[in-house]
Amino acid sequence: MAQNEKITINDIARRTGLSKGTVDRVLHNRGEVSRKSYDRVMEVIRELGYEPNVYASLLAKGKKHLVAVLIPASEPGSFWELAASGIGRGVDSMTAAGVEAVPFPYDQYDIESFRAACAKVLEAEPSGVVLAPLFQGETEVFTGKLAESGIPYCFIDSRPDSNGYLAYFGMPLYKSGYLCADQLTRERNIRGALIVRVRRDRYQQSDPTVNRRAGFLDYMLENAPDCKIDNVFVDPNDPDGIYTTLDGYFSEHPEVRHIVMFNSRIHLLVPWLAAHPDPDRRVVGFDNLKANMDALRDGTVSVLIGQRPDEQVRLAIEALAEHALLGKVPPRKDHFMHMDILTRYNVEDY
Repeated sequence: MAQNEKITINDIARRTGLSKGTVDRVLHNRGEVSRKSYDRVMEVIRELGYEPNVYASLLAKGKKHLVAVLIPASEPGSFWELAASGIGRGVDSMTAAGVEAVPFPYDQYDIESFRAACAKVLEAEPSGVVLAPLFQGETEVFTGKLAESGIPYCFIDSRPDSNGYLAYFGMPLYKSGYLCADQLTRERNIRGALIVRVRRDRYQQSDPTVNRRAGFLDYMLENAPDCKIDNVFVDPNDPDGIYTTLDGYFSEHPEVRHIVMFNSRIHLLVPWLAAHPDPDRRVVGFDNLKANMDALRDGTVSVLIGQRPDEQVRLAIEALAEHALLGKVPPRKDHFMHMDILTRYNVEDY
């Protein structure tokens, strides 16, 4: 039998010469079976590599499980829309076993919206929570309440320095910043670089790229200590303001040709970059959003570092579902995603 072909109870029954009922009793530990029949079934299971659908058998118990997915509300073409697409990509057998993944969206620029979404999650009494910890202080408060209630949780995209989580699925943040600096400066003696940062909540409590930024700055200190690094802040909802900000900065610093953003918003700079082409400019950003990929194709952006946020969400949901159904604990806490380096030469194959 081919290795990837689905193996059924009928296949085991035929191979053993036993009835399907006997095989079923062995697999699900139901009723008396002779030692000889038991040993024969187990022998064939090992030979065929059969893996019983334990999730389907759990459906009979009638217990429903809710996995709450606490991530920012998504706009078309955004990072969080891509992440949210992972909610529907869980394993079908988990759905059959009574596991439902439900989004609890919030406004990523409004801490009160995050608090309200957290309260709704707690009211729902989920079996597990997937969350992106954009507001670190409030995340600590929320995860403390989850711990008090015995509710496991997984982080995606970034994670605080804590140990209470079941698992983390995302980039190694510090290393991703280090890699970003390497891609920005490789084989170049640069004297200046611009970090473009998103102006977030009014009190600046949300700073999800802080560890990535730390990795970037450490690399620069070690490998380009004479490089002057500037920061500008932009409002993602104000394209004219972004254009004006870049115009003002580069009119004062025409020598700077290296630009980086540590979030998924590098596409926000495309109107200005396209209007001011420079063959010596190097621009590095993150994430495989369509707008970012289009800018990569036309050469406006030099490099993207991808992390597949949809896979992060899917894997976190599956980990919590297996924990709820089977009491299974992931073999390790930190599941670091591949850091995919994308250029105009490999973007079509991604």
